[in-house]
Amino acid sequence: MRGDLIRVLSSVEEKANELKLDGYEPDVVLLGREAYEFIREQINEEFGDEEEVFELSGLKIRMLDELGGDAVVIDSKALGLGPGGAKRFRVVL
Repeated sequence: MRGDLIRVLSSVEEKANELKLDGYEPDVVLLGREAYEFIREQINEEFGDEEEVFELSGLKIRMLDELGGDAVVIDSKALGLGPGGAKRFRVVL
């Protein structure tokens, strides 16, 4: 299962870097409930804990049930001010 965790973390970092290249400052990862549970399960399996997850790759986590198995890396200060400021990806395949 380590591969799934690495895939998710790589995706978060890739999307954050894309936002940085576009001039944004990503600070939050929005996760659907399915995506959050999948990530939490992977982390707890890897580290042997039953902890909640509050951060991924240095970005705060917020849950948004409507996203389901997806995640969105955002710049919370720029979101809604115009096009851009967010990158979405699928967590649960």
